[in-house]
Amino acid sequence: MNRSINASNWTSFSGQCYRDTRTSHVVFPILYSILFLVGFLLNSLAVVAFFQIPTTSSFIVYLKNTLVSDSIMTLMLPFKILTDSELGLWQLKAFVCRFSAVVFYQTMYISIVLLGLISLDRFLKIIQPFGKFWLHNITSAKVVSWFVWLFFFGLSLPNMILSNRESTPLSVRKCALLKSDLGLKWHEAVNYICQIVFYTVLILMLLFYIIIAKKIYSSYKKTKISECKIKQRAKSKVFIIVAVFFICFAPFHFVRVPYTLSQSGQNIGCTVQNQLFIAKESTLWLATANICMDPLIYIFLCRQFIEKAFCVKLQKSRYITQENPTLALDTGIST
Repeated sequence: MNRSINASNWTSFSGQCYRDTRTSHVVFPILYSILFLVGFLLNSLAVVAFFQIPTTSSFIVYLKNTLVSDSIMTLMLPFKILTDSELGLWQLKAFVCRFSAVVFYQTMYISIVLLGLISLDRFLKIIQPFGKFWLHNITSAKVVSWFVWLFFFGLSLPNMILSNRESTPLSVRKCALLKSDLGLKWHEAVNYICQIVFYTVLILMLLFYIIIAKKIYSSYKKTKISECKIKQRAKSKVFIIVAVFFICFAPFHFVRVPYTLSQSGQNIGCTVQNQLFIAKESTLWLATANICMDPLIYIFLCRQFIEKAFCVKLQKSRYITQENPTLALDTGIST
């Protein structure tokens, strides 16, 4: 390929390997702009709705914390869009490296853990629908949520503080150049911790939903519920959390390992490095789409949210709650 042609659309990385920047500077900013607009509208609607919903259960506590996390993540997107499209000043890129990108990833992992907590909450409701667990206590749920926020804030703060090298138009092109030696080591450690967090939540969610599937199937057999629509509705409500989790977060973390290896001095061809870069950016966009997918959880699992957000009054299904109270709790018909 003739590197002298359209040189402005190519940038050097990893030695003599060149990357076409048109995708990262044009296509992805447009895609993120769409996410920002949709996410801002949906989360604004959710904020208005949840302001009217009293915190009467641990489930509502986790949903409200998820909304806060998604809202913060949404507000970080304009900075990413401007810097990725190279429309902002180089000082803005320094701000992104030191602050907004750190907050962006922090809220992503807070959302991951909160989805795990929501799954645990629904799981406990299914195995013991009338039981009392300490995690179902509102105060306990608030304490756990605050711990999650403080834990990730503690991980993220050094990443901000240790990005203390002088920023210049050249150094801001790669955020790692702003970090001190200790900052680079801390950043690497945080990456490993976040990987452990994701895979821990992933494994637990798989276990939860295997048991949930068995429980619902057993419930169908015992109560002789044969209506296909009721079964499909119940399944979709129960599994919407794990569907959102896998669609948004799993691809990014599956791609992240080989991408990290490609950036760590491994002898990998230029074509493969370019493909891994596109794969990483594409799956990161999917992970960001979580801000638009989480409202589906509110709609499917929280009856009060539908009533407040869309100004409608829903009737509880007497047939379901009388014939199968466990199923009602599982699917969010009763919150």
